[in-house]
Amino acid sequence: MGKWSRLVGDHFLRWLSPAAGWRWVDVGCGNGAFTEMVVRQCSPREVQGVDPSEAQLAFARTRLAPELASFQLGDAMSLPFADGVFDAAVMALVIFFVPDPARGVAEMARVVRPGGSVSSYAWDIRGGGFPFDAMQVEMMALGTPVIWPPSVDAARMDALRALWAGAGLVDVETREIAVQRTFADFDAYWRIAQTSPRLGSTLAAMSSVDSTLLKDRLRQRLAANADGSITLEARANAIKGRRVT
Repeated sequence: MGKWSRLVGDHFLRWLSPAAGWRWVDVGCGNGAFTEMVVRQCSPREVQGVDPSEAQLAFARTRLAPELASFQLGDAMSLPFADGVFDAAVMALVIFFVPDPARGVAEMARVVRPGGSVSSYAWDIRGGGFPFDAMQVEMMALGTPVIWPPSVDAARMDALRALWAGAGLVDVETREIAVQRTFADFDAYWRIAQTSPRLGSTLAAMSSVDSTLLKDRLRQRLAANADGSITLEARANAIKGRRVT
């Protein structure tokens, strides 16, 4: 998933087109992968990462020196910051994990200055945009339940627009970001799928019979290129807006 995330994150940051010297908060920063992209690509003055997992934060702190980014334990629905202290607040592939997305967006709006940027992007899971959507479809066809994020519908484009409007944000823009990734062959795709945090445990729990059947169905479903490689597309819905001045 790391490569997929970096691909879509790069497109998102170029679309966001932030000014140098901004103060950022990365809400739901996880292991700091997107935080690192902000530091490397956006010339920020300050970056704060917030996440509810201390284990993830511990890894994030190994990525970046303290003078480049700070990480602390926190809840997206109750950010540990005063009002108006950032120029930009962002959720990268996170909003569908927030139990109450409206509160999360309201908190992002609260902690940015008047005129500040509030943005997010998330896989369009309901629209088939998840990187391993083909695998999920075939798993469900075999009767294997797929675990959805708790607020999966928040990633729909209409839902994002409603959330940003509900938080009183203005100059709202949306964009569908499509990215592609090529695997050397089907076996390479299958190996990488085992490492997906959302699918790995479910795949590991399948019987050998069902696992073999799933592989056969996927091999037929995923058309190979002339050289045997497989190219797949994923799509994320992105949104940005400003706090009212």
